[in-house]
Amino acid sequence: MDSSDTTPPVAVTDLEIRLTNGATLLDTISLSLQAGKIAALTGPSGSGKTTLLRALIGDLPQGADVTSGAVRTLEQDVFTLTPDALRTLRRHHVAYVGQDPASALNPRMTAAQLITEVASDPAPDAVAALMSECRLPDALAHHRPGALSGGQQRRLALARALSREPRILLLDEPTAGLDTALRDEIVDLLHHLAADRGITVILACHDLQVVDACADTVTTLTAPTAAHRPAAVRKPIASRVHAAGAAVGDGLRATDLHVAFTHRGHTHQALNSAHFHAPVGSATGITGPSGSGKTTLLRALAGLQKPDAGTLSWHGRPLPSHVRKRHRAQQKSIQLVPQNPLGALNPTRTIGASLTRPLQLHRIAGKPQMPTRVRELLYDVGLPADFADRYPHELSGGQRQRASIARALATEPDLLLCDEVTSALDPSTAGAILDLLTRLRTERGLTLVLVSHELDLITTYTDSVHILDQGRISGSRDLEQAGVPSI
Repeated sequence: MDSSDTTPPVAVTDLEIRLTNGATLLDTISLSLQAGKIAALTGPSGSGKTTLLRALIGDLPQGADVTSGAVRTLEQDVFTLTPDALRTLRRHHVAYVGQDPASALNPRMTAAQLITEVASDPAPDAVAALMSECRLPDALAHHRPGALSGGQQRRLALARALSREPRILLLDEPTAGLDTALRDEIVDLLHHLAADRGITVILACHDLQVVDACADTVTTLTAPTAAHRPAAVRKPIASRVHAAGAAVGDGLRATDLHVAFTHRGHTHQALNSAHFHAPVGSATGITGPSGSGKTTLLRALAGLQKPDAGTLSWHGRPLPSHVRKRHRAQQKSIQLVPQNPLGALNPTRTIGASLTRPLQLHRIAGKPQMPTRVRELLYDVGLPADFADRYPHELSGGQRQRASIARALATEPDLLLCDEVTSALDPSTAGAILDLLTRLRTERGLTLVLVSHELDLITTYTDSVHILDQGRISGSRDLEQAGVPSI
């Protein structure tokens, strides 16, 4: 019998990974995976799922070291390979799709070009077949990543990975940000890849329904035990409902918004006569299928995407469509938490530096108070104070999302626009984040807009839900009038 038939494609033995400061990124773990099977890694945020995936291709976060154990991928000890051998392994045999796929997509290239660039078969028909396999419509082939939804970017990254015909596919939260129908289609695709192509699929996933539906084996990681930390000393938070809002009660309103993305004669209508209203102090949900325009709508409200037509107003007064034309109070009052936390966190700055910058720009705190305020922000989102000294790449996906929320909260906003902020979090962490946002809404008179494809989550934490479909608000539902209690 050929040894390749019995040797596992991935073998991890007593592996432990720590940062140079002694913090544990991955507790000791061993596992052996079979060819042509689907293996799932589960566990709470910070348990090391992403770290383990990256270790399988010899890619550790900066400042991290293997303190014990070994990793063999396709019978090679990845931590003893030469740079050329490691590059060959990653380029031709093992494909990795990270939790933040947009960060790996060249924003100047079209979807078809991004696949063609690395494809074993760059023929147009082969590229089109890959896009179809990954549930990407033909019409998106000529559009750049910025014109795609978060779910579409994720599927584009998957198509790009599959175009190299890898033997092992590593996926970090592959269904995060996808609606139920697309999630089920991706699960079917993973079954096909394992059964028909013989690819070994390893996915980090907090969605237990996805795990139950597709995984042959499940490995549950545990978060390293955190050192006890005292509660932060906090000053009382005063209710700060905007004076104009108290009188007018109008909040943020968008009327007849149109946004289209055009490239080489191909036009994608992201928003088509969209109307939206978030009253002062409300929690408003936006849901809809992947690609329906949810992220584009939030970016337009935040002033990061200029509409082709339509108007915005804030407390009954005109609101400039571009954030740079808004005055400082408007910029401070309206904050966006993006689906991709790396879009909010500078990779060259520590988390503490990223939180300090908005405090300085908006004069929230004086220099002597900065360290205390940073600690309070980290405490508010459930992160230890010493995370102020870490860089984004040293955090898990869920931890980066919480740091991104802390950065948005630093300006003490009146309105928080949250784009799929729980899509990459385990259920307990997601609940903690939403409970936090609900508390802030109550204590500060905060207005929340929550985008999510998870209808159960939306109905639990919002007063009303708007359904977005093909760039239009196709329906709305007042949950309190419908008898659905909100928290």
